[in-house]
Amino acid sequence: MGLEQYKGDMNMCCRCSACKFIPMQKISGNDYSYVCPSISRYNFHSYSAGGRMNIGAAALANGPTYTDRLLDIVYNCQMCGACGVSCNYAMDMEVMAPITEFRVKCVADGKTHPVLDKVIERLRQQDSMVPVTGRRGDWAAGLQLKDATKEEVDVLYYVGCLTSYDKRLQKLARITANILKKSGINFGIAGDAEPSSGGTAYEMGYEQDFLNQASKTMSLIRKTGVNTVVTSSAEDYQAIKVLYDKFKLKGDLKVLHIAEFIPQLVKEGRLKPRKAVNLAVTYHDPCHLGRLAEPWVHWEGQKVPGDRFVFDPPKTYRRGSGGVYEEPRQILQSIPGVTLTEMPRIKEYAWCCGAGGGVSDSNPEFAQWTAQERIAEAESTGAEALVSACPKCEMTFREAAAATGSRLKVYDIVELFEQAIE
Repeated sequence: MGLEQYKGDMNMCCRCSACKFIPMQKISGNDYSYVCPSISRYNFHSYSAGGRMNIGAAALANGPTYTDRLLDIVYNCQMCGACGVSCNYAMDMEVMAPITEFRVKCVADGKTHPVLDKVIERLRQQDSMVPVTGRRGDWAAGLQLKDATKEEVDVLYYVGCLTSYDKRLQKLARITANILKKSGINFGIAGDAEPSSGGTAYEMGYEQDFLNQASKTMSLIRKTGVNTVVTSSAEDYQAIKVLYDKFKLKGDLKVLHIAEFIPQLVKEGRLKPRKAVNLAVTYHDPCHLGRLAEPWVHWEGQKVPGDRFVFDPPKTYRRGSGGVYEEPRQILQSIPGVTLTEMPRIKEYAWCCGAGGGVSDSNPEFAQWTAQERIAEAESTGAEALVSACPKCEMTFREAAAATGSRLKVYDIVELFEQAIE
């Protein structure tokens, strides 16, 4: 697609700084007014979306001048999308798209981050975005799950790299599989045949590697013959549902996160949470399940000549409100004994866990700082536990809570739901 197509968007940026903060109409106080971790941490305009837009516009006008500082700005961004949502509260312009395309250009020009290069090399060699430990399907040992590549199933449970390989998180795959088994759904897994979705590679700027993985994943899905994919990974959910659609690879495939699927199963009477889980919780909206998961909007047209930024036909902008927000809250409210208290920054304006965009690999200190900011916000609610619906969020928050000595417990939403249906 290229950076050039967003020249008008980048030139239109007036440096108003709306991308840095939650919109004034949505703000609840000074303590939690920032929405962008990068500008909040580094406190220099270039680290904001507006600064990155200005850099992109200058690169188009004069050619890119790659310096160490420029690349530091490019790669110290979690690509969480909060900047674009805040900008688009009042403005019609693309924000995340040109920021992403500038990363893609950096990679194409050989201006990569050495740590991210190693992650991508692992993807190419081992088909995984995370360190490989054992076989991809080891987590399912003893569960007697169907092999979707050999047996007929209605639903494919796509597990993802992190949940498959990280021994701390394999429990989430087992819990999700047990919930699906109890519901009576005819589902299966691909086990060792499951490829990486590649979504994180795209965020890192490695577009071709992402497309290679998307092709592998869709080939696997077509081989199973299913028309519905369920996943417990927010990152893979957003990749298959949104990014594959962006590149016109998804077709009519139905993609559901387990946090979307559970309320449907409860409504159908397949599952019923009966057991009390006495816990005061607050809920964290994962970026890839929330604002970044808003369905892709395909648009083809042209700018109307003149000084106004008008398109024919009118262009629809994704403003983040179409993510998965209500279903996880429905799950928590359906569990006897659970009380939910919201944080100041929620839904499309939720603060990132810190792990996105490759930052957990390239700058783990920044990732941890971001997570610790969210831990403090969660503690301000008086909750006993922080609940999310993303394995990477859970892992990052657990590390941040341990580092700060926080009293908060950290759960994935499927852990609480399984307790309620036992």
